[in-house]
Amino acid sequence: MTTRTVRRPGQGAVLGVLAVLAALTLFPFLLVLLNAVKSPGDYTANGPLGLPEGIYLNGIADFWDRVDFGLKLMNSTVIAGSVAVLAVLVSVVTAYALGIGRIKGRLWIVAIFLLANLMPQEALVYPLYYLAKEVDLYDTRLAVIIIFTAVQSAFGTYLLSSVLATFPREIIEAARIDGASKWQILWRVVVPISWPTLSVLLVFFFIWTWNEFFIPMIMLVSNDNQTVPVALGVLQGQRLMDATAQSASALLGILPAVVFFLIFQRTLTRGIAVGAIK
Repeated sequence: MTTRTVRRPGQGAVLGVLAVLAALTLFPFLLVLLNAVKSPGDYTANGPLGLPEGIYLNGIADFWDRVDFGLKLMNSTVIAGSVAVLAVLVSVVTAYALGIGRIKGRLWIVAIFLLANLMPQEALVYPLYYLAKEVDLYDTRLAVIIIFTAVQSAFGTYLLSSVLATFPREIIEAARIDGASKWQILWRVVVPISWPTLSVLLVFFFIWTWNEFFIPMIMLVSNDNQTVPVALGVLQGQRLMDATAQSASALLGILPAVVFFLIFQRTLTRGIAVGAIK
């Protein structure tokens, strides 16, 4: 006996609207991909919306060599990956103290973390520039890693402290009765149970840091330390590229983040679903 899926009257309309929104979201990416594989002559003859007469990859290869894209890719990967891991670790430890440890002045501390998230980067850049100069970390990847670890962990602490404030106290008490220390409770009880939320933060921290432009532009002035967004911004600002080369640069700039998102898409979806169920 087969079972039929009964669709509600408005379900088809909702799916149609979602399909249209998905197409509109993907259209800019597809347009960039389309123009990245066109030759300049093909682009001039057929315009940005015309299909290419053939696959032209010289624009991508020329841009790769012009900016030493492999080095920029490694810099962005090292910075974004380090920030994602370190910011999650800092957020877990601080949120554990605020959400489960219930230290004094918890609400004020959480409010400070919230205010730190609201401050614009333009207000922070001069003090950060001055401090980096003083400790001889200016124009180093370590300086950017430290800055964004602090920035991202401020948001992570604010979010996780609210999550851990509702953590089942019975589990904590049971672990204490079994003789677990505070660190053992954190790493063997709290972190495994909270891993879906932590995995979501890890993905978001990586993508947010990857896309950062302003602070890396100020803090990383040498060509060997620049990230992908900074390299793209500097080269496009020089107006040395035609439309197809610009599309190739944009494609190479966003493709690593898209690949990372697709790899961890299931983890991200699972983490959001678990948080919604909770």
